[in-house]
Amino acid sequence: MQDLKRITGIAILFIVILRLCIGWQLLYEGLWKIDTLSSNRPWTAAGYLNNAKGPFRDHFRNMTGDPNDLNWLDADKVKAKWLDWEQRFLNHYPNLTDAQKSRLDQMVKGSDSFAAVLSALPPKVEFNGSLGKVIEYDPKRKRLIVNGETHLTPAEKQRLQKMVPVKKGPDGKLTGGTPLDREYYEAVEKVYARSARLSYIEKMQASLRGNPELAGQIDVEQEGTIDGKRVGKIEQYKIALDRYEQRLANADQDYKVDHLNKIWSEIQSMKASLVNPIRAMEDEMESEASKLLTPEQLAAGPVPLENTQIHRVNMMTIYSLTILGVLLLIGFGTRIAALASAGMLLSFYLVMPPWPGVPPVPGPEHSFIVNKNLIEVLALLAIAALPTGTWFGIDGLVYRFFHRQKNKTNKTN
Repeated sequence: MQDLKRITGIAILFIVILRLCIGWQLLYEGLWKIDTLSSNRPWTAAGYLNNAKGPFRDHFRNMTGDPNDLNWLDADKVKAKWLDWEQRFLNHYPNLTDAQKSRLDQMVKGSDSFAAVLSALPPKVEFNGSLGKVIEYDPKRKRLIVNGETHLTPAEKQRLQKMVPVKKGPDGKLTGGTPLDREYYEAVEKVYARSARLSYIEKMQASLRGNPELAGQIDVEQEGTIDGKRVGKIEQYKIALDRYEQRLANADQDYKVDHLNKIWSEIQSMKASLVNPIRAMEDEMESEASKLLTPEQLAAGPVPLENTQIHRVNMMTIYSLTILGVLLLIGFGTRIAALASAGMLLSFYLVMPPWPGVPPVPGPEHSFIVNKNLIEVLALLAIAALPTGTWFGIDGLVYRFFHRQKNKTNKTN
């Protein structure tokens, strides 16, 4: 029985090397993810968790806070998210000039109004009816002002310019009317051009609410009939998700699972077509905002990420990988570090377990019950059962220090 407890030198060597290899892998993964935090595309576990499979699917998907990215399709939630980002931008760069703050605010939210200089309003020009709600003239400031919420449409611009007998030639030269008429004509041109620039929030709202293809459309004249409502792509996506969840609960045979995998792939393509344009709009907004900064301001680094549920999961994962990797490499608190690492990798395994009846993980790897994550979990449990830190690591130094102190105490007694 004593022979069974003996560990040869070569066994000790390879067990220590195994610990170092796993520690290095965890540390490198953590450092790589930390490096992405300063990039335009920080690493996130959202994609991995959103595609969770098996009995713990709902638990892991709910860890993201928005497993189906429905918040990206809610104009009010996106607006709140972008306004919060603007405030974090202002807090992160406190030395912004008034001009920079004004430009940022107009870029994100838009202006309350758009104006063009006009010395006086031509005698025959009057803003009645619907035009009176869109445009006005301020005689004190000598400004032609357009409402920032409504903007000025091309048709309204034409109506305004037709109020004066001025024509614009192919060369851009104005003819006819009085000098004041021509000044008014040009002021309308300028204020229209300025009001045509939508803020990012206005662009997003126009896409999610104003686009009938996405938001759907109700025909008032045919309301209550089959033709009264046109279902938009956002509603179609939500319906597809509900149907998938219902079918997933009843998928008890392989052919049903295979069919559901195809449906899930189609749903993901549908989601990408809806969400990616809004994500791209956000990226463009953040990129344009960074161009407002001076080199000295840019040195402060990127705006801190939003403190959401998935952000906390990301940070916990990143720092767990990094800290546990370091502890395994230096052999300090080795057994505890090995047990914690095994628990973390076991959670990775349970996100997409290769079990019977569970849809296979997409990619080149083919596993059944045992995969790379589970092998590492078992290896870490073996490391936790052995004193590898005392063989090679700081644990050995600590052990020898306290052992000597104990021997000195025994000798003095």
